[in-house]
Amino acid sequence: MSLNHTFSSKTWNISHITLDPPFDQILFEHFQCSNANIANDYITAFNHQCNVIQIFARMFKTQKEDNWGLPMMSVIIKDLYSLAVKADLVAVANGEMAGSKIDACADMLMTVFRVCASDSRTSIEYTKRWGLMPIINLLFKCYFKTNKLNLCVPLIKAIETNAANKDIKDEFSIADRVTYNYFIGMRHMFKNEFKGADKCLSFAFNNCLRTSTSNKRKILICLIPVKMTLGIMPKVAILKQYNLQEFEGVVEAVKCGNIKLLNDTIEKNAAFFIRAGIYLILEKLKVITLRNLFKKIYLITGTFQIDVARFQVALNWLGLEDVDSDETECILANMINDGYIKGYISEQHKKIVVSKVTAFPKLSSFL
Repeated sequence: MSLNHTFSSKTWNISHITLDPPFDQILFEHFQCSNANIANDYITAFNHQCNVIQIFARMFKTQKEDNWGLPMMSVIIKDLYSLAVKADLVAVANGEMAGSKIDACADMLMTVFRVCASDSRTSIEYTKRWGLMPIINLLFKCYFKTNKLNLCVPLIKAIETNAANKDIKDEFSIADRVTYNYFIGMRHMFKNEFKGADKCLSFAFNNCLRTSTSNKRKILICLIPVKMTLGIMPKVAILKQYNLQEFEGVVEAVKCGNIKLLNDTIEKNAAFFIRAGIYLILEKLKVITLRNLFKKIYLITGTFQIDVARFQVALNWLGLEDVDSDETECILANMINDGYIKGYISEQHKKIVVSKVTAFPKLSSFL
């Protein structure tokens, strides 16, 4: 019962079909939805699919201590989201607000979510809670698409903190867990929680099917800047393998401490980075690039007391000609305050005095 069948151009005649309720209603709405989908009337198709969800949810709720309807649920909620995306494009073209159909889709998904989440007393084998993660993944897609990430919090709690659901968290299908970890990792990334983002996105990448090249590439687009923020640089080979040459200049710039190259590369590929939602994350790499530049100066001078002027000269040489002594001191002071450098600035002697133990601590130790 999916919209992914191969349909001919003819419409469906269902007058001769007889089924007991509510299956007769579900099938009627499904065929109405299919006919509208064939005619490219996506808004009508979406409305009929919403009816399918509502009828199914009412029926599924009455099935005590049984979860036989989960496979059917999995199909109809995926069809609902697919139609919502198409219907939203049509709605926007008709002058409606973007995301209106996605919001309606999320509301429908929540009706099924509540049915599954409330089934907490049924045994593991027959509980409807096995349907939670597939629904949550689709809700994540809705909320990320409409930029309502705050609505993800109760969904995460349903899996991570609910005692009954924690027991089955790692028993969901690997496909569902990969999708779940991808969105959780994205949320960590947007909150600047890079260790959490690295853990989740790495799980998603490592467990995604090798044949799913496009999905692995999508995960890498977020995972690469997260790992770079933690001081882990990707190999050029993996960038070429997944056609991510946009990052090559970024990696080279961060490694060499070339802030001008980083700025130029980000600006050159700004459209790609903005579309991927990682532009602001890449902006955070600027401080790491400066850290690597200053570390090189520290290693070249071979002393723990370095003139601030040396850093200024390096910045001016790299094209930041408007950076004066005061601004250089400000950059160094912020990096010390944020933990990128261990030391202090001597205003009297215009020097930075760095730690003799660990002048430049590992990024993963404080980020």
